[in-house]
Order: sequence, then structure tokens, then C-alpha cells
Amino acid sequence: MVTFARNKAKRDSDQKYLRILKPDFVKKIDFTKNLPLMKSNDWKERLNIVYSTNPDFKYDNGDEPEAETLPKQQQKLRVSIEKKGRGGKTVTVIKGFTGTEDDLKNLGKLLKTKCGVGGSTKDGEILIQGEFRQRIIDLLKAEGYTQAK
Repeated sequence: MVTFARNKAKRDSDQKYLRILKPDFVKKIDFTKNLPLMKSNDWKERLNIVYSTNPDFKYDNGDEPEAETLPKQQQKLRVSIEKKGRGGKTVTVIKGFTGTEDDLKNLGKLLKTKCGVGGSTKDGEILIQGEFRQRIIDLLKAEGYTQAK
């Protein structure tokens, strides 16, 4: 516990004198308790808002919480093959994953290593280079994704 006084005394006798005469000036502050955190006031997050006359206006910076990852048995994954818009190359696409981006990337990495090919994860989809539809369905079912088709 730390003690503060309005007028700093130089000697012990002066400190005692201050405490006797003016006990309301002496404050005791406990720094072990949680102090309130300051609100973030980052002006760069609000660059496009100039002025609002709405008294109930609350700026929404677009931070949406990510959806929680469903259990593997509840994931409805759909595996398909696409050629359009890819320069004639065949790509296996896995759609329907519900969860965080990290879990999607982990699943994509697992499928890419098991198939031995490249690929990527974009916009909630997993792209695997090549035609591996049946192999991916078998891998997903082995991993516990029972509703993969």
C-alpha cells in the first residue's frame, strides 16, 4: 500500500503534522486491485467517419466474432471438382466448413499432406490441386467427419 499527501513533507515530523491536521488530504491507494482499463481511442479505426448527428451513434469497426468450430460429426462438408476459371487445371474444392480460420487452415494442411499435393484455404473453402475427390472423402471420414459427401 502506498500513501500520498497533497503537500509533500520533507521530514517525518512534518508528515505527522499533516496527517493530524488534515486527515482528508491523505489518500491510501492499493495498486494490487484491478484498475479500470482505458477505452481504446484509436482514431485510425474511424478514418471514414467525419461527423454523425445521431446521439445514439456507435461506430462499428467491423470486428465480428468468429464462429465457433462445430464438432467433426456435425460438419457438413461437400467435396467437388472444378475446372472453370482455373486455366484448365483440375481442383478439388471442400466447402461447408463451419469454424475458425485456424481450424480451416489446419484441416487444409492435413489434406494437402495426406494427398501429397499443394493447395490453399480461401473464403471458407479448401482448394486441393488435382482430382482427389474420393481420396479426400475417405480421409475426412477417417478423421471423424462423418457427414462428408
